[in-house]
Amino acid sequence: MKRIILIGALVCLALASCSRTKPEPGSAAPERAQKTVTDIAGRQVTIPAEVKSIICVNVGALRFTSYMGAADLVAGVEQNESKPNIQKLFNYVNRDVFSRLPVTGDNGTVFEEEIIKLAPDVILAAVDGEAADKLSEKTGIPVVTIPLIDHVFDGKIYDTLRLMGEVYNRQARAAELAAYLRGLEADLKQRSAGIAEADKPSVYVGGVSFRGAHGFEGTEARYSPFYAIGADNVADRTGQSGAFNIDVEEVLKWDPDIIFLDFNGMALIREDYERRPEFYKSFSAVKNRRVYSQISFRFNAVNAEIALADAYYAGKIIFPERFADIDPVRKADEIFEMMLGAPCYSDLKEAGYEFREITIGE
Repeated sequence: MKRIILIGALVCLALASCSRTKPEPGSAAPERAQKTVTDIAGRQVTIPAEVKSIICVNVGALRFTSYMGAADLVAGVEQNESKPNIQKLFNYVNRDVFSRLPVTGDNGTVFEEEIIKLAPDVILAAVDGEAADKLSEKTGIPVVTIPLIDHVFDGKIYDTLRLMGEVYNRQARAAELAAYLRGLEADLKQRSAGIAEADKPSVYVGGVSFRGAHGFEGTEARYSPFYAIGADNVADRTGQSGAFNIDVEEVLKWDPDIIFLDFNGMALIREDYERRPEFYKSFSAVKNRRVYSQISFRFNAVNAEIALADAYYAGKIIFPERFADIDPVRKADEIFEMMLGAPCYSDLKEAGYEFREITIGE
């Protein structure tokens, strides 16, 4: 009898314990665990320890989120990301995901009310600290800043990967990507190491896009693919920095040994060729059939994976002995698969972007 009473008491005690841990109807759900991260602007931002949904604002935020393999966390996209664009491979690879998501902005313009409706855990924004504070105040959502990146080997790339790894709890992916990019940077640099400047062929790139399409005059100093391999870029002789319109008569005076053309400027170059074919025929590179393509990597800032593929192709053309073991197409797909999870060269080629010799005026 005593044994039966004891068992009954234990059962009652267990039931009472369970009833105490069960939330009362209508009571608030337990608060989620939090953590604090330091963003690129140096702001201390408190966010959920486990981030389940995000919104990306401004150039680069969605791109680097895609590199991080975190497209599954994205709750909404800017208008310009809702349709696939082969010139932005991160957008193209994730087209089935992004095309179904609500629109939360338009090329940097933020639709605060739409973001509030979606109630993401975090907003990732390529803005300064002041703009981030204002956006957080308007939406009631923590905003983590990342930098604007316009060069493939900008050290801020690694800061961005580290921060996103911390925010998304994907530190292993961040470390993997950083190691891979550092490896490519070192590989490209060492391949041209030891070549005297006097022994390097001079090179020029035309048709580079910046704030729209440009013709032969559109070029870039410290052009990422050339810079990565230590090429003798004649645009660097101007003292300019970044993308700009050069005096093409000056380029003719320099008469570069090799010319590369960005596909984005090809239509304008073709029009100019029809007006003055003799100008183009005056270049030694044209006479010697040393004109080659560069797949456009500037679209809403630098698409790093394409710029890296371009660097290996440029190296193959400029320093063929040093890049003898490289198949540019295979290398491009290796880069695309590592950074975006899919080989994309065949898609680019089908859209008209490929590594090949160019005949100006074609």
